[in-house]
Amino acid sequence: MSRLSKFYTFLVFLFLYAPIVVMIVFSFNASDSTGLLEGFSVKWYRVLMGDRAIMQALYNTLILAVASSVAATVIGTLAAVGLDKWKKNWVRTGVMTVTNIPMMNPEIVTGVSMMLLFVFMGRLVAGSGTLGFGTILIAHVTFNLPYVILSVLPKLRQTDPHLTEAAQDLGCTPLKAFFKAVLPSISTGILTGMLMAFTLSLDDFIISYFTTGPGFQTLPIAIFSMTKKRVKPDMYALSTLIFFSILVLLVLINISQARGENKRARQYKKGEV
Repeated sequence: MSRLSKFYTFLVFLFLYAPIVVMIVFSFNASDSTGLLEGFSVKWYRVLMGDRAIMQALYNTLILAVASSVAATVIGTLAAVGLDKWKKNWVRTGVMTVTNIPMMNPEIVTGVSMMLLFVFMGRLVAGSGTLGFGTILIAHVTFNLPYVILSVLPKLRQTDPHLTEAAQDLGCTPLKAFFKAVLPSISTGILTGMLMAFTLSLDDFIISYFTTGPGFQTLPIAIFSMTKKRVKPDMYALSTLIFFSILVLLVLINISQARGENKRARQYKKGEV
């Protein structure tokens, strides 16, 4: 049974990561073939760096992902703190249900409904229904919020409820007590929520497609427009760079969290002594 479970685990990881390995290998292919490896070369990375349209789309995607993840993290953290302080369970449950709708709702429904809302509000306020960076930013913040809230709330519930009162007894104002005592204890949840919001914003296509305008194109939309023609290996090179960037970011965050937990464990042991 042990060997069978190991074999099953191997098949799962093979199924998950084999396509990524193939993509990385073919990003160094000397030819533009997608099925035949004809030598090692970095020419597709040079082609990628010289493609102004793709570089602009990548820049737009990174700016959007950073802005939406930061905004969603700030709003989501404040919302999680407010929900944690809410004493009426039925009210908190109702608010959480409404908050989770963007996460549970099909993306096609969210994208179309937000597009109609933005067009209607644009014509009502400015006399035109122009879509652009502002509308897609609002859309990304909206569907990222539930993930941030769900990442921060468990950390708040694990935190000692009397921590803020103790900090205030030592002379802190309520705001200072939150930043000095509560915020460090929930920082891992905030960081996890921000990273999740960043990655979700980075690869979103459906909602972005409906809520952006012709003047702002993200990378998934740019790649989708290329699928009407033959996709060249420079897209493999771009995907490889994105994959390793996210991988390095995850490793650094895990190392930082592990060091923080070890530091708190050492402090706890010293306190016991």
